[in-house]
Amino acid sequence: MSADAEVLTALHTIFDADTGIYRERGFQRRVGYGTRPALVHIDLANAWTRPDHAFSCDGMDTIIPAVQALNAAGRAKGIPIVYTTTAYDDVEGPNSDMGLWVHKIPVELLKVGTEAVQIDSRIAPHPGEMVIVKKRASGFHGTRLSSYLNAHGVDTVIITGVTMAGCVRHTTEDAIAEGFRPIVVREAVGDRVPGVVEWNLFDIDAKFGDVEPLKQVLGYLAGIEPFESRVRAEVAAPG
Repeated sequence: MSADAEVLTALHTIFDADTGIYRERGFQRRVGYGTRPALVHIDLANAWTRPDHAFSCDGMDTIIPAVQALNAAGRAKGIPIVYTTTAYDDVEGPNSDMGLWVHKIPVELLKVGTEAVQIDSRIAPHPGEMVIVKKRASGFHGTRLSSYLNAHGVDTVIITGVTMAGCVRHTTEDAIAEGFRPIVVREAVGDRVPGVVEWNLFDIDAKFGDVEPLKQVLGYLAGIEPFESRVRAEVAAPG
C-alpha cells in the first residue's frame, strides 16, 4: 500500500469514529439544495492547475473534467457561473496590496495580468461569466461576490476549486454565513498535501456545507428550471 493510501485509510478509520460522535451531538445535518444555484469556481487558474508552479495542486485529471461537466450543465440552464483568481497589483512596493499574507506564502508570484493568474483555458469562462480577482482566501472577503449572487436571486452556491484547506474552505464558511447554501462537489476540489482534501471535506460536511458527489450535483442541475424563463416570469408577474 502506498503512503498516500495509508494516510487515506487511517483518516477514514478516524472519520468513521468521529461521525458517531458528531451525530450524537446533532452535527452533520443537511443544508440541502435550494432552487436558484450558481457555480463558484475557486482559483482554478494556471498557478494552481498547471504543473511546476509553487501553488500547483494535485488531482487536476479529475477536477478539470468535473468542472467541465458542471459548466456544461450550468450553462444549459443559464445559471450564474463565477470564477475567482488570487492576484496582486503591486508585488514589490512598500505599500503592496499583498498585505501580511506574503509573510506566509509566496503570493508575490501572483501578479495581476500574468499567465499564472489567468483561468485555465480548459475551463475558460464564456462571455458574461464573471471572474473575480480576490486578495484573500475567501471568494467573499472584500469582493462583490455576495452582492452579485443576491442580485441574481441565488440561494445555493455549488463550489469547486483549490485549495481545499484554504480558499475553498474559507469560501464555504463565508457562503453559509452570507446566507447561501454551500454544496461542495467532492470530485471537483483539490489540494497539495495528501489527506488534506479528505479531512476538510469531512469537517465541512459536518459543520458548514453539504459535500455531494458530482453525479448527484449534475442530477440536481438537470432538474432545475432554466434561469432565463424564471426571470421573464418574475418580470411579467403582476404587482
